[in-house]
Amino acid sequence: MLKFALTTLACLPTILFAQNSTFTVQGNVGTMNAPAKVYLEYQKDKQKFIDSVELKDGKFKFTGRTGLVPAGAYLTYNPKGTGLAGHKDYKYIYIEPGTINVTTSDVLAHAKIDGPKTNTENAIYRTALQSVNDGYKAMAEKEKAAGDRASTPEFIKQAKLEEKALDKMESDISMNFIKAHPDSFISLDALQMFAYSADYREIADLFNSMTPEIKASPEGAKFAAILPRLKAVALGATAPEFAEADTAGNVVKLSSFRGKYVLIDFWASWCGPCRAENPNVVKAYNSYKNKNFTIIGVSLDRPNAKENWLKAIHKDGLTWTQVSDLKFWDSKTAGMYGVRAIPQNFLVDPNGKIVGKNLRGDDLNNKLAELLGNI
Repeated sequence: MLKFALTTLACLPTILFAQNSTFTVQGNVGTMNAPAKVYLEYQKDKQKFIDSVELKDGKFKFTGRTGLVPAGAYLTYNPKGTGLAGHKDYKYIYIEPGTINVTTSDVLAHAKIDGPKTNTENAIYRTALQSVNDGYKAMAEKEKAAGDRASTPEFIKQAKLEEKALDKMESDISMNFIKAHPDSFISLDALQMFAYSADYREIADLFNSMTPEIKASPEGAKFAAILPRLKAVALGATAPEFAEADTAGNVVKLSSFRGKYVLIDFWASWCGPCRAENPNVVKAYNSYKNKNFTIIGVSLDRPNAKENWLKAIHKDGLTWTQVSDLKFWDSKTAGMYGVRAIPQNFLVDPNGKIVGKNLRGDDLNNKLAELLGNI
């Protein structure tokens, strides 16, 4: 996976919009007519707005007032004009002063966006990421075509290597975009994506390279507030102490495992990528559990979902210590460790120092082999 007092907003630099700036979102979806509608959904200054307009010869137009900063918005197309629910043809844009032109000959998801600064920069960033998206689509098609062979160790190993390469490509694209656009709100979004896999020093350097206006914006201030937490869990730092209840309600402290290598594994029963990674974590645990290594699973399961958590532990064969406060993204320990996406993990040495982060697939086994010797 994270407010500034409202009184500070008057002091923000000039990049922030005047409260009464106007926007126009206009365009077309083919040549459709009523009852077909396009819906505009966005949040301005913590208030949610939903507007709709019937199509006439495919054309639509929305106007309104902007908030203090660019606001992410969804344009959704419903050929029956019956509302937003269940309709997946949408386009993500940014509400900002000026005119945002949206043009498509078929579905809204394929629309071309021609607009002011933030929308233009978003188009540049999304275009740069297209190769990553294409790579993931190719992986999905390859897995589908492989059939039963997709469950073999050889196929899974190759898929993990391809996924790792795509993750690296995505990080590089995000980093390069941020460096080239230090005055862009899109860079702030890109940094949050980059921060998942990077260590504190890289993240802090990129954030500090942004313009004062971006850093002083409400979203910039939120990210700045996260940085001390990311610094506290940087490589080489002492892992922050935490205490959570296990599946039986007994409180478990991280410090009680001092003297061992400990993998702090953040996951949840509802998290598909976490569940897909669990067999690899099980393999690592079984290989090294007798060599001064153990795991603490920290679940971000939802309130009142303890049964789902327990079932997932049993089904996936997670025989190590499991803890959770069942507070979903409000998990105290996840917040302490700056976790905003899962699966995520931290490898702690016998002295309590963080010596590895986000070790997935062969990376986890290779790191354990380096530290504890080959099996």
